Amino acid sequence: MPPQRMTSLPHEDWVSSISCQEPGLFLTGSYDGNIRLFDYSQTLLQTIPVQSAAITSVAYVKKTNKDTQLVATASHDLTAKLTEVSISPSDPSPSRVLASLHLHTGPLTAISTNAAGSHLLTSSTDELIGLWDTSIPDYDEVPPDDASSERKKRRKLDDSQESRAKRKAPISVLKSHTARVSKAVFTKDNTNAVSAGFDSTVRTWDVENGVCTNTITAPAKPFLDIALPVTGQTILAASTDRTVSQYDLRAASSSAATPSIASLPHPATPSCVAASPVGSGSSEHQLVTGAYDGSVRLWDLRSEKSAVTSFKVWEGRAGGKKILSIDWAFGMVGIGGEGGVEVWRIGEGDRLQSS
Repeated sequence: MPPQRMTSLPHEDWVSSISCQEPGLFLTGSYDGNIRLFDYSQTLLQTIPVQSAAITSVAYVKKTNKDTQLVATASHDLTAKLTEVSISPSDPSPSRVLASLHLHTGPLTAISTNAAGSHLLTSSTDELIGLWDTSIPDYDEVPPDDASSERKKRRKLDDSQESRAKRKAPISVLKSHTARVSKAVFTKDNTNAVSAGFDSTVRTWDVENGVCTNTITAPAKPFLDIALPVTGQTILAASTDRTVSQYDLRAASSSAATPSIASLPHPATPSCVAASPVGSGSSEHQLVTGAYDGSVRLWDLRSEKSAVTSFKVWEGRAGGKKILSIDWAFGMVGIGGEGGVEVWRIGEGDRLQSS
């Protein structure tokens, strides 16, 4: 079956990130600093102001109980935040920002979690990657920014330590990139991480020891996004040179250029990539990409010449149509960007119930 457009989710600002990973729900992060929760019937369940500037990335972390989820966001305001969000349509309790993550001196580009929801990775334009646990501290691990005694007194009156978000410090900082880090993700075994950035490298990290163990070098390929296929032995990397390349993570480190296993050509810059999810009924060789020309393309890595199929989003809508984020789960592909959000069916999975 060809891809089918299922629904659209209206937003007043650009949608930089979307997650379809929770059955029955769509989670979005927007340039207006809000995260939003929709159900499959397009109902807006919650709008939650989280960040003071544009959100660049959003991710489910773990359930805190049957009705609440811990959600992580990254932002241009130099922080990431952990927010407890109600996912109960019948009784949505108020959401709470529990912690803010402080390390970076440049806008954050992405945030990701491991499978257990115990640790996070943040990436930034400041060339750093932060490793964090997801526990909420009892006190500020990072002192407040302002040194004014008068403002400190006022804060004590307005915000008790029990009610306001705690300021978290990272467990460790991963340093090796020499330009903006576009994204960092945990590998399947959760002991390593993979990152890519504008220095045209893909780096593998020993997370426990905080060291870079392997570097894939691809000259003149500033990377915008990465995704791990089901097998976890390769990495998919979208680049400003209008390709999505697949690299073998087991390849030996070398100062010379590392050849790709596959290279998928795009007519416009591919801004985001998502691998076929486990149990979707789709081939482990498949992936979807979103690009600045407003097109989503379905690819099979066994055939590099052209996409299996493609479709345009936000057809007939005035204004920009750049795609900024894509996610694939339960047979659905969520697409976020300048036009808001569209959801399409690709492959098998739970059926979307439209109103």
